Amino acid sequence: MTGPNPNAIYPNEAIKSVVFIKNVITRPNILVGDYTYYDDVNGAERFEDHVTHHYPFLGDKLIIGKFCAIAKGIEFVMNGANHRMCSVTTYPFNIMGGGWEQFTPALEDLPLKGDTVIGNDVWIGQNVTVMPGVHIGDGAIIAANSVVAKDVPAYCIAGGNPCKIIKKRFDDELITYLLDLKWWDWDAEKIFKNMAALCSGDLEKIRHIRE
Repeated sequence: MTGPNPNAIYPNEAIKSVVFIKNVITRPNILVGDYTYYDDVNGAERFEDHVTHHYPFLGDKLIIGKFCAIAKGIEFVMNGANHRMCSVTTYPFNIMGGGWEQFTPALEDLPLKGDTVIGNDVWIGQNVTVMPGVHIGDGAIIAANSVVAKDVPAYCIAGGNPCKIIKKRFDDELITYLLDLKWWDWDAEKIFKNMAALCSGDLEKIRHIRE
């Protein structure tokens, strides 16, 4: 058993609200790993509409790992949304035209936060907003309706506005083990062989890997 085709738009042809994101994106500055999906009955194929203020000249990337589950209403706010804050006013005169474009800020005057990076096996609930430059670690869970303005460590549950850490999913020893294991990098056959352990509430089963 090899599972769904990671290069298909719809992993299950009977469920058109779910798409593998990497197969519907067109922007070179969005990078998504295998099996990561977006679920939206109103048009999952339009995932890129939910990555806003993303301008190529700024050079920032949205990077999402493998096996992530992203619910409807997600918005990744990228660095193009930022205004100059080192001056008296934050108003963007330059985009209004009429001669005001001469006051275009230099890139170094903008509060650019770098790439937005989502790890592997991350679950993001519906109507979540992720702000520019945020890093969300492997195995993290983001509660619905959260605004993520700061980094979220691996295997933590976080939620709220602003988003805060609620608790760790596992103890530190198991988290370290899973981060070293990197099951998301296994081939499809090995994942299938170990799927019972991956899906079990008995966390010790994951320590008995089948090759």
